[in-house]
Amino acid sequence: MKMIIHIFFILSLVSSTSFASVQDFCVADPKGPQSPSGYSCKNPDQVTENDFAFSGLAKAGNTSNLIKAAVTPAFAPAFAGTNGLGVSMARLDLAGGGVIPLHTHPGASEVLVVRQGTICAGFISSANKVYLKTLQRGDSMVFPQGLLHFQLNSGKGPALAFVAFGSSSPGLQILPFALFANDLPSELVEATTFLSDEQVKKLKGVLGGTD
Repeated sequence: MKMIIHIFFILSLVSSTSFASVQDFCVADPKGPQSPSGYSCKNPDQVTENDFAFSGLAKAGNTSNLIKAAVTPAFAPAFAGTNGLGVSMARLDLAGGGVIPLHTHPGASEVLVVRQGTICAGFISSANKVYLKTLQRGDSMVFPQGLLHFQLNSGKGPALAFVAFGSSSPGLQILPFALFANDLPSELVEATTFLSDEQVKKLKGVLGGTD
């Protein structure tokens, strides 16, 4: 009996570690094929310390656009060292009245930290319940994976936030652009959103979609 218990104990240890990483890291090789688990690995002999550092978040993004906001991502492969590690970051710059429209990250949850200004942020659960919060400097908020969420500059001056994701490639789909910035026929958009023909054509005109 003791022998059987001992064997089961060893098997449990083996099974618990069988999915552990067999290497320290997998720096992204953007020239190689991709898979659901990420980019191909760069040859370890070609990896340098620069693959594990990223300076792109130090500079403010250009907010002279329709949404008065800019997102600077630090995802793989731009930040090659994050590949396969389950982490990444981004910088959010919002001018006065700036907004990150309703969007979703299919591959990761998100944590936001406000560095400057005041940001109204929220998400909508699958039960259509709204969780809304006004965040000041130093405040944080988490957005569960796959749920629609947004950030809006609700202060008087510019706002700045940094976000972290639980994936090196969290993915992104922005709801207004998904509906009105493509060639999905207007009649289908109208039928599935209950918007009028005039409203749909106006939004397609603003966002660059076609009938």
